[in-house]
Parts: sequence; C-alpha cells; structure tokens
Amino acid sequence: MNPCQQDQPAGPPSRRSFLALAGAGSLAAAVGLPTFTAAATEPERPAASALVPPDDALTLHHPSPAADDRLIEEGLPVGNGRLGALVGGDPGRESLYVTDGTMWTGGPNDTLDDDGQFPYERVQFGSFTLLTRVLVEIPGHGRDAVGDYRRTLDLSNGLVSASYTKDGASYRREVWASAPDDVVVLHFSQRGGGTYSGRITLPGMHGETTQGDRRDGTVSFGASLGNGLRYAAAVTAVSRTGRVTVTGAGLDFADCADLTVVLAGGTDYAPRPEHGYRDPAVHPQELARLKARTAAHHSPDVLRNTHVADYRRLFDTMSVSLGTSTAEQRGLDTWQRLQARAAQGAAPDPELESSYLQFGRYLMICGSRGGVPLNLQGLWLDGNDPDWMGDYHTDINVQMNYWMADRAGLSQCFDALAEYCLAQLPGWSDVTRRLYNDPRNRFRNSSGKVAGWTVAFSLNIYGGLGWWWHPAGNAWLCNTLFQHYEFTQDAGFLARIHPLLKGACEFWEARLVPATVPAADGASGTLDVLVDDADWSPEHGPQDARGNTYAQELVWTLFGNYRTACAVLRRDAGYAEVVGRLRDRLYLPRVSPTSGWLEEWMSPDNLGETTHRHLSPLMGLFPGDRLDPSEAPAELVAGARSLLTARGMDSYGWANAWRALCWARLKEGETAYELVVRNLRPSVENSNGTAPNMFDMYQVDAGRAIFQIDANFGTPSAMVEMLVHSRPGRIELLPALPGAWAAAGRITGVGARGGFVVDLVWRDGAVREATVRSVGGRTTTVWAGGTARPVRLEPGASVTLSGFESGGTVG
Repeated sequence: MNPCQQDQPAGPPSRRSFLALAGAGSLAAAVGLPTFTAAATEPERPAASALVPPDDALTLHHPSPAADDRLIEEGLPVGNGRLGALVGGDPGRESLYVTDGTMWTGGPNDTLDDDGQFPYERVQFGSFTLLTRVLVEIPGHGRDAVGDYRRTLDLSNGLVSASYTKDGASYRREVWASAPDDVVVLHFSQRGGGTYSGRITLPGMHGETTQGDRRDGTVSFGASLGNGLRYAAAVTAVSRTGRVTVTGAGLDFADCADLTVVLAGGTDYAPRPEHGYRDPAVHPQELARLKARTAAHHSPDVLRNTHVADYRRLFDTMSVSLGTSTAEQRGLDTWQRLQARAAQGAAPDPELESSYLQFGRYLMICGSRGGVPLNLQGLWLDGNDPDWMGDYHTDINVQMNYWMADRAGLSQCFDALAEYCLAQLPGWSDVTRRLYNDPRNRFRNSSGKVAGWTVAFSLNIYGGLGWWWHPAGNAWLCNTLFQHYEFTQDAGFLARIHPLLKGACEFWEARLVPATVPAADGASGTLDVLVDDADWSPEHGPQDARGNTYAQELVWTLFGNYRTACAVLRRDAGYAEVVGRLRDRLYLPRVSPTSGWLEEWMSPDNLGETTHRHLSPLMGLFPGDRLDPSEAPAELVAGARSLLTARGMDSYGWANAWRALCWARLKEGETAYELVVRNLRPSVENSNGTAPNMFDMYQVDAGRAIFQIDANFGTPSAMVEMLVHSRPGRIELLPALPGAWAAAGRITGVGARGGFVVDLVWRDGAVREATVRSVGGRTTTVWAGGTARPVRLEPGASVTLSGFESGGTVG
C-alpha cells in the first residue's frame, strides 16, 4: 500500500523504534499480563487468506444502521482482548465508541467508611470508562441517500461489515480489532466507480485536546485521569487512490476509491502494585502513534488476513449444530428472528440458538485475551458512567463470565482472570490484614484473628475493594480458578494459583467459629461443627446469621481443592492435613423439615425472598459437585430441586442462566431449555431479554434497561452443560437434551473436567458417536444412555466410542 500523499513517512517505522518501546512491557511481563506495550517482533503474517467464504460464514445481520441513542442495544461489538469498540454502521457518519480494559478511574480505596465498609462510588473506588471515539464523516452518504443497506456481524471471521448502494456503485466497509497488530481497523471499499470524501476525527471522551501531525500523518491525544493514569489514542488513514491530509485536528480524505483507517490507543496501567499499577516506561501517545503508523503500512488485505487467521485459531476450536432451521426462519434478520422465536407457540429455531452460543464465544475471544478480565460490561460502553461502575462483582458475575471458557474450547481466554487475581493478591492481602477486623465491620471475625486474604462484592483493577466485604468471595474465586486446572490438568498453572488457594484457606482457618447442632438423620445427641461467622447469603436475608449454606459449600469445596492441589504439587502436606481436619468439621446444609427445601441458613425457616434472583444455597449443585445427582443422597438432591423450583423461572438474564445450569445438572432438559429460550426473548420497552445486537439487557426499572454481559456467557454455558456434563472421573453425554435439539446434532471441542475434549454426534435423542481426546487426563468414565465406558488415554491420544444403546464398540 502506498502511504497517503503528503503526510506519511516514506517507509514503515523501524524495528529499532519498536524495540525502544518494547522495554515498556517489562513490568507487565513479570506476571504474564500483557498491557499496552510495543511488540518486539512483527506479527506472523499468513501466506494466504483464511477467510471463511460469505456463503459458509455464520452471520447475524440487520437491515439498518444502529440508532445513535441505542448504540448499546444495536451497535455491533469488536475487540482484541484489550481494545473494544461498538460499531454503529451509519453510512454517512460512522462512529466507534472505543474502550481499553484498563481505562479506570479510582485507586486502592483502602479507607473505610463509618460502617467498616469501603466507599463505593466513581472517585475513590473508580469506574470503567471510555477511551475515545472515532468519527468518520462522509457527506452525501446519509441514510436517506443510500439503498440496499445491510449490516452484518460475521462470527466465523470476526468482522463487522456494512454495505449499501449509491448512484450505481456498491459500497462496503469492514471493521475488525486485530490482536496481532493491536489496532482497530476500518476499511472502506467500493465497486462500480464510487469514491469516498470526508473527514476523520478523534473526539475525546474526557475533555482531551486532539492534535494532528503532518509529519507522520496521525491525529492523536494524550492525557491523564485524576488518579494519574496516563492514556492516549491515535488514528491514521491511507488510500491507494485518493488524497489523505492532516488538517488541523483531523484527517481529510478526498476522491478515495479505497480508505483504510487505523486506530491505536491504551494506558500506562501495569499489574504491579509495588509500582502503583503503573509502568512509567510507557509513553501512551508515542506508542499509540507508532502502532497506528506501523499497521497502516500494511495493505488492508494483509491486516485482515492476519486478524482472521489469529481469530479463527480460537473460534474454530468448537463447532455446534443443534438442528436445522426452516428457510423462513433463515430469511429473517436477527431482530425479526428473535421476535419470531418468542411468539406464542413458535417452533424452535435451532440455528438461532446455536448462533447465540457462538456469539457468546465471539464475545469471549474479543474481550478476554491477555488483558484484565471481563467486567460487568466486557469491553463495550456507550458512555462514561456504566451502572455499578462496570466493576467486577464476586458473588456470581465475574465467575459466570468464565464458566464458558473451558467448556467451549476457549481455555486460553480464561488466563485473564487468573492473571488478574495473581496481580491483585498483594493488595487484597494487605487490605484484609489491616482492615478486615475493624470493629465497625459487621462481618469481622469474632475470633479476633485474621490471616490470608478476602475481597469485597465489588473489585476494581488497583487492588481496591468496593461494596461491602464478601468473606466467601475468596473461596468462589479460588474454586473457579481450580476448575480451570481440572479442565486443563496444567500443573504449572496449579502451582501459580497455589498461593491464592493457601491464602484463602488461611483466612477461613481464622474465621470459622464452633457451633453445636442436633445430630442429623434423627439420631440423638449433638454435633460440634465449624461454621461461617456473621455473614450474608447474597444478596438477601439477615446479615448477621452464622453458617449460611452459600459460605459453607464454598469453603468445603475450597478446602478439598486445596488438599488436591497440595497432593498434585507435593507441597504443604502438613497444612493440607490441617485443612482436611477443618473440612471434616464443617457444617453441611440439611433439608428443612418445614419447607422441604435445602436450607439457606442454619434454620428450617426461609429468612429471605422466596423467588430471589440469586441461587446462593445451591452452590453445591452448580457450580459445585457435592449435590451432583449421580452421587449425592437423594434427600439432599430433592431438597435442592424443591428450592430451585421455589426460586421460579423468570428473572434477570444471568439469574435465568444460573437456573438453567442447575436444571441441567438435575438432568431436566426441557426446563433448562425453557430458561434458555426465555433469555432469547427480545428486550422490548426496557424489559429483560436479548437486544437486537444479541447483548443481554438487564431491566433496572420500568424506564431503563442496561447491558450486562454475564448472561451472554452463562446461557451458552448452560447449553453446553445440557449436552456434556463432566467432573473428574466422569463425563456424561446428552444429560439434559431437550426435545427441540433431539432430532440430530453435533458439537465438537467441548472441554471436560479431568483433562479431556469431547466431540459428539447424536440422532433421535441418542448418542451415535463420541470422540474423547486427552489434553492431560488419563482415565475417565463416559456415560450415555445408561451405558458406562471406561476410558484410558495417554495425553494427546484419543478414542472414538459408539453403539451406546446396545453396549456397542470402543474403536
């Protein structure tokens, strides 16, 4: 590609200029969490295009651009794991809202309020916020001046596109966020003699001053937030056919048959508390300009091919078919299709449902690739004031964000959560030891002892805690991390998270208090047990009750996971024995003789809201294993089922997803499927449900709904769990297959705990063939249709199973 005429240097930036900035990554590299740094080497460039042809690609399409005031419901997302953008697709005024995952106000927030809890607001605790906007104005291409408009999200290739006709010419634009080049690219093309003329600007979102530089053909800004976080963005553009000129604080382009716009940007955040979560060696504005210029010296085909090959390396790890939709269903645009599926008595639309699963995987690839983990909104904002500050909620939301990764062939995308927890551990530990036992904290340890670490219900990226202490949050984070080990069998990963597990165990060793309870099962006498201190069952009921089921289940699982980790790693045998004795004394919930439900508190009475959104007392059913119906006492399973029934079937998207996962564990496929379909209902007049762009909307009140991303991951997790359930030593095929998917289907690349990957084909509700591949596991038992098959494999080997109905063959 030739550079734009007057204002670009003759050649690309040199490798030396990259290496001069590559040192900026030294702090981040120490803990393995990539940040906004220069790459020391050129990305791998594929020799040929890996683009899935249009007729074969999985797409979601829309007949009109996103409305300016509905971008969060209608804009299409792109992301490279660090940068994210919402794309509106207006033919005459393309506007991208751009985020960097580390663009956060706030700080350590380590001064308590009068009630012993942390401030939870946008200054001290802070908020996720926008990095910038990119505006491309093309006069004469207004919505009323064009025809045949179509806007598409191509899930197979990781591309957003818009096409239209004007004055006999066909116009097309594509947008993608490249991880290898670390930029967002907008490429404009045409057929039939059309051209583009207009202006590109970089309007800041925090009062920045944008400057143009004719020497390198960039427009950029650099600034700092009130907390000292430095950030910047830069944009450049090139054309092989027209003129691109830096004019003032923008880029003018004229008579361009093609145009490629490249955006780069980021912050000086680094995951090192000892350096104040900053890397002083990073110069964001200089680096943003360098990245934009460097990428722009490659042709758009090279940039696209590089992105598509990199994206498909992840996306293609799983494929899924839940059946065939009708030609009429396929002919509808995405919003029409969602509405048609929700109509009374509508037939299933299995291809829409599989697209929803793949859309969740798309968001995971876009939002969790070597940066901070996905927060309440992932990487997508339409303003600077997200609800709940766009934070990390530890009583379901951040965990739900990552239930899907290992199950859906995206184990690599889980790493962001683990690296985040490791980077935050020093801050969490310091704050816990200094402040947890503050006499004003109603959740303090009555023993007077404190050790290890815990968290609050809300977290930021600076080691800071927010809304209320959450004692059991440490256990839930640790159990989530440990399950990743169960999927991967990566002992190196287990060694890295061992300090997190041990610190959480130490916290609970200091926190548990003795209690005396009647003996179980009608036996006479009493039992001496250990219970959680004064605590809350999120997010309802009393805040001073001891021994709530939520905490007891989480700690029981934590202690077991820690003992397993010590055995695998052959370390801390003495402390593992201490933890084992504590575990043996833990009180475990019973079934209430009053309600027949699994008790939520150490009481036969329901002390909270019957239909509450949270399923806190069902931790042992999902995501835990203690109440797995294949092994747990029937009375406990029945009590869990009764409580789940009482909670109801209509809630927020994330709450429906959690319900669906629990019903899948109970092998109730039709009930789980009903909840999946409920989440697919279109969000109309601010209701809960799915927006036109497939984002899950959370109804705040009658007049407002917001995007909250966890259901976009939790619902696909439930769909996978309905097809393949696993725990170490056991893989169940089609445990909760609904009738809507029963005729025929297949799924490949499903992660299974114990270190396996499963490919599965079914017909008429029965398994026809399954292939099990080891990614580190050696033994398991595969169950299907009442038939059990023992499997022994060396890592890397595979086996194909068939004939489950008749006892069949292993081949």
